Amino acid sequence: MCGSHFNYSVPIMNGNEETSPSLTLEQKTAFAFVGMLCIFLGLLIIRCFRILLDPYSSMPSSTWADGVEGLEKGTFEYALA
Repeated sequence: MCGSHFNYSVPIMNGNEETSPSLTLEQKTAFAFVGMLCIFLGLLIIRCFRILLDPYSSMPSSTWADGVEGLEKGTFEYALA
């Protein structure tokens, strides 16, 4: 084994010493990442509710076959051309 031991316990202090809770760099990074994930999740929830309330506004008005000239739309030959 490695032989190094990490002690994460809180040191015992006298009654007159004030402690200021400080976060490590890893904890700050984790909180920032979780915060960004929460914001992203909130935006996705808002987008989903908007799509559920008005589904036809998010659909494009054109289809994949628009703009085809000279060939019949939906034929296999059109896909090869």
